Amino acid sequence: MNESTITDSPRFPHRGILIDTARHYLPVKSILKTLDAMAFNKFNVLHWHIVDDQSFPYQSITFPELSNKGSYSLSHVYTPNEVRTVIEYARLWGIRVIPEFDTPGHTQSWGKGQKNLLTPCYNLHEPGAFGPINPSLNTTYSFLSTFFKEISSVFPDLFIHLGGDEVEFKCWESNAEILNFMKQKGFGKNFRELESFYMQKLLDIISAVKKRPIVWQEVFDNDVKPQQGFVVQVWKAENYRQEVSRVTAAGFPVIISAPWYLDYISYGQDWMKYYEEEPLDFRGSQEQKQLVIGGEACLWGEYVDATNLTPRLWPRASAIGERLWSRKDIKNVDDAYRRLAAHRCRMVGRGIAAEPLFTGYCNYGLS
Repeated sequence: MNESTITDSPRFPHRGILIDTARHYLPVKSILKTLDAMAFNKFNVLHWHIVDDQSFPYQSITFPELSNKGSYSLSHVYTPNEVRTVIEYARLWGIRVIPEFDTPGHTQSWGKGQKNLLTPCYNLHEPGAFGPINPSLNTTYSFLSTFFKEISSVFPDLFIHLGGDEVEFKCWESNAEILNFMKQKGFGKNFRELESFYMQKLLDIISAVKKRPIVWQEVFDNDVKPQQGFVVQVWKAENYRQEVSRVTAAGFPVIISAPWYLDYISYGQDWMKYYEEEPLDFRGSQEQKQLVIGGEACLWGEYVDATNLTPRLWPRASAIGERLWSRKDIKNVDDAYRRLAAHRCRMVGRGIAAEPLFTGYCNYGLS
């Protein structure tokens, strides 16, 4: 073997892939195959958006009814052993697993297995559907405290993603008990203050279990006053650079995902626009730039399951992987195309069903 010297290091410490196992359940073997591909592309964080409105596949030891009643079926759950398998497999690849349990919105599936957790919505003063988590009840925070104590013991990473995005206020507005609670607290009819009240209580719970929170940008936008260690994930594409500038000016670390939503597909080589995004292309001081800890490629699951997960991710995510790893001056698209085409063939040879970039061929599977 010839002696070689390789000098290489990552530009950003947080290089993530978001998978969504709530809109469509992903079998464990599909998650493990994704971890293989992540390692081949120098990603080091699996952001596991494990539950949402549509289903609750996480099998809780403390609250088993959450998945018993909130999953698509009892076959579509992740048992404690399966969760441990994913975490350990990821660890062997040098990949951290950060779970996301998004509240107070995106929680319809939670309410199926946890009575009185969600807010009753009223239409013409008659009870109807349910809305976000009810922030006015002490039982809410008792439940969340116990639940996140379990999560903190199951997932060893320092961070837990708490969501906090897309909270619908109309249900809270329709509920007389919520309005009375807001009056007692001096919130008037400012539902952003109510949301901030809830999030601050949740942040205190996370702090008590010695974890650090990641939240979607709305939590920052709604003026929650977080403790130290709060990380903001910027996801809204419109004016996202200004958002990054505002968040870092306030002194908070940022994860960028706004330009890298891989569930949006289009005809042609859209990997190029992902490749050409520069994470630090925003107005701010050098100190602000240092607060950008990295980014994530997000693959939401409305139209993604195990049949198309891999080709939808790869090699498009590979372009994002290079942007988060390589130096800023490595940005020639023509050069990247040649290297990415070769890398895509390597992935195919390793059993990763990465889709083609354009016309061409690989020397695999010809016999």
